[in-house]
Amino acid sequence: MVTVNVHEAKTHLSRLLAQVEAGEDVVIARNGQPVARLVPCERKGRPQFGSWKGRIRITDSFFDPLPEEELAAWEGD
Repeated sequence: MVTVNVHEAKTHLSRLLAQVEAGEDVVIARNGQPVARLVPCERKGRPQFGSWKGRIRITDSFFDPLPEEELAAWEGD
């Protein structure tokens, strides 16, 4: 873990971010007291088409017409 003061963090932010991307934690201190910690964010990959296959099931009743009162509610009547 690297500790830097605020002035150094502002001056070398790009370098510190590169260190964080490499997996290192960086602590930013003011007057020698830790104030914040830079840590890598969790990266989420793009959802893959078909990744829910087999997890959900749509029955034939899904395609049945809606009752009039429910249809009216959806249409804002």
